[in-house]
Amino acid sequence: MWKLGFGGDRSLLDSLFPPTCLLCGAPGEQGRDLCAGCALDLPYNLRACARCARPFLVPLPDGAICGDCERRPPPFDACLTAFRYEGAVPFLITGAKFRGRLNAARLLGQCLAEQARESADDWPEALVPVPLHPRRQRTRGYNQALEIARVTGRALSLPVEPRLVARTRATPPQTELTARARRRNIRGAFKAVEALTGRHLAIVDDVMTTGGTVSELSQVLIDAGAVRVDVWAVARTL
Repeated sequence: MWKLGFGGDRSLLDSLFPPTCLLCGAPGEQGRDLCAGCALDLPYNLRACARCARPFLVPLPDGAICGDCERRPPPFDACLTAFRYEGAVPFLITGAKFRGRLNAARLLGQCLAEQARESADDWPEALVPVPLHPRRQRTRGYNQALEIARVTGRALSLPVEPRLVARTRATPPQTELTARARRRNIRGAFKAVEALTGRHLAIVDDVMTTGGTVSELSQVLIDAGAVRVDVWAVARTL
């Protein structure tokens, strides 16, 4: 079996299909569809709230918490993100989410794994991708959060458990809704399939905006017995 992800020897897959940068078309590096130049230009989320990963506009000490998290702490314990949702990142996420570009999902999963290696100090025992409603998954043909989680899990030797929770209610897309409307829209949309007593889990998603979806899902996991829930998202909006 050939190896996917960062580092390692050049694989048979890379020999047959050399990695090519999805942003400029140059040869990819380190087994990724991303060249060194474009990698340097990506908007890494280096200064952010330790609880919700909201980007800070000014430098603050490591571990700083934003005002919203101080006033109303989210149910999840910590949030890890690789990028701010700007620059080339929306192009990659939109391609993975709506245009069937699973090579983009693979790249985003690799980037999320690398961020976890660098900054996560307490890894979860398993990854839980945000589920799609079965009707939407049939229409789209795949769940981009699951595809990203599979790559991240493989790179970090973490199991991916997509069947721990189910999306029981089809909800309108969150994109055009206000923060309050997003929370109402997603309320009651998830159900735990089994008891999760004592487990430490990380939710995986492509982009985190207001945090409504991951907060609702986190609470469902906690109500089912999880002792800690983190969020691992590829990108965070400003």
